[in-house]
Amino acid sequence: MDKNRTAFLHRIARLLRHRWAEGGLRQALPPDLLERLGQRVAASERRHTGQIRICIEGGLPLSYLWRGADARERAVTQFGKLRVWDTEHNNGVLIYLLLADHAIEIVADRGLARRVPHGTWQAMVGHMRAAFRAGRYEDGLTQALAEVSALLVAHFPAGDRAVHGNELPDDPVVIG
Repeated sequence: MDKNRTAFLHRIARLLRHRWAEGGLRQALPPDLLERLGQRVAASERRHTGQIRICIEGGLPLSYLWRGADARERAVTQFGKLRVWDTEHNNGVLIYLLLADHAIEIVADRGLARRVPHGTWQAMVGHMRAAFRAGRYEDGLTQALAEVSALLVAHFPAGDRAVHGNELPDDPVVIG
């Protein structure tokens, strides 16, 4: 089989995988789980001045697939669309899951990213990946929230007199 044909077949297979993944999205993350995650985000944000968003997508849009875009590119796009970059202290964090590619991305705004080594984020992704492989989505996301919260509390604590509003919605965003 020639190289062009192989590349074309891989592209078609990825397209089909992404379309099929959208159907299983609600099974992997039922509404009650999403509600609990939203409550955990809200509880976390009472302890620090950061903002946390969770975005879960079944499969990439066709335009991303056709040009071979990856999960990181989509996560950065969602980081902007969801306005995670637009927090007062530049300390927003997006936890992004792309189910079709089994991809996990964490995007932190510059205020937090410059204080946390890249390896710390990679370790979080590793913990989530291990939980997800075992089918424990809630455990993986809960642990990631706890780890992100600990970083935000360490670097951006709410403080005794801190009065900060909730700048972004707490509920996870589900696309697909």
